[in-house]
Amino acid sequence: MKRQSNVLTVDLEEWFVVESLADRIRFEDWPGLPTTLERNCERLLALFRRHDVQATWFIVGWCAERHPDLMRRIADHGHEIGCHSYRHRRVDQLEPEVFREDTERALEAIVNTSGFRPLGYRAPSWSINEDVTWAFEILGEFGFEYDSSIFPIKHDIYGMPDGPRELFKMRLESGKYLYEVPASTHRLFGQNLPLGGGGYLRHSPYWYSRRMIRKLNDQGRPAMVYVHPWEIDPQPPPITGLTMLQRFRTYGSTDTLEIKLNRLLGDFHFSTLMDHIRSSARNRIGFEG
Repeated sequence: MKRQSNVLTVDLEEWFVVESLADRIRFEDWPGLPTTLERNCERLLALFRRHDVQATWFIVGWCAERHPDLMRRIADHGHEIGCHSYRHRRVDQLEPEVFREDTERALEAIVNTSGFRPLGYRAPSWSINEDVTWAFEILGEFGFEYDSSIFPIKHDIYGMPDGPRELFKMRLESGKYLYEVPASTHRLFGQNLPLGGGGYLRHSPYWYSRRMIRKLNDQGRPAMVYVHPWEIDPQPPPITGLTMLQRFRTYGSTDTLEIKLNRLLGDFHFSTLMDHIRSSARNRIGFEG
């Protein structure tokens, strides 16, 4: 029996751009903050080389401009290059023209530094939902082939609880098509439970993540794992005055994620997001925005 392939993705961003710190750190302050991106990305690259696996890296344009050598190293190792906006602003808080300008600037920065034009987009903080479906049309205008911004759960920051749970193909008003690859969930008692990425992977015991991914694979469905470079940093830059929730989301379990990820890469097969789309026989239109 052919081994089920899962999807490995990285949201390449600095530690200080996360939504949980948005009320503490202004964009104007970013250039003066210490960077941890190079060291953490190099650890991820080394881990991926060890397991001979390629990932899809969704890159923040602002980071690409400041680390062009890193962008080229990621591309040279055969990884897929995706777009994660320019300033890491939530799409559901932007007007269409601002989103268009941000995406255009991000693409320019990523192409200039990596040499590759992204085919895929992921919104910061999973922030495309039923209120901003116009974003899909703009992504189509830029020639993106797929988006991975829907998280079909209910969360205090993001989520589209009634959104699709599997890869599907939507027809845009322009007549173009755009694949959507939502974040992975497990259905239990009528609710979608998140798994396989971010804080859900960091804070969950490894046996639980492994079991949930195997359940999806037993159903013939891939799991999409996503990580951020700052999540594998056991000594992130300290920030004082955080609430308990902010501290949990920013610092919680960062000393164990690399160990869990290493085990996942040994226990399961992974490929890039574009490889998953191209190898899939599914061609469903479940949500047309």
